[in-house]
Amino acid sequence: MSIDLTFAVPPFGLSPAVVFTLTPVDGADGLFTLVGEDARLFVLDASVHLPSYSPELTDEQAAGLGLTSAEDAMLLVVANPGESGTTVNLLAPIVVNARTSAGAQLILEDQDLPLRAELARR
Repeated sequence: MSIDLTFAVPPFGLSPAVVFTLTPVDGADGLFTLVGEDARLFVLDASVHLPSYSPELTDEQAAGLGLTSAEDAMLLVVANPGESGTTVNLLAPIVVNARTSAGAQLILEDQDLPLRAELARR
């Protein structure tokens, strides 16, 4: 089942698009496509693929998405497939309010996380 997401600010490099469709990839648990006007990204559900990844949002970031509870947040990371493996952006996750379908790609403050972390094969 696909979900339409609305971003107050376009994800990095995808301006001017603010409306995207998040669609699960058949047969790949926790893998989604995020498709906008002229853009398509692969994103991973961090709870499935990176269970120990637990970034902290600022109060302003959470308020901007209308998040009042961590349980309402869906945490996605952008995946970049390459010849030598797949990397994920841990410094700028996409956070979705599961109740409202509002999304934002956030730069995490004061957290030493990589832009390109190698994704371990499972």
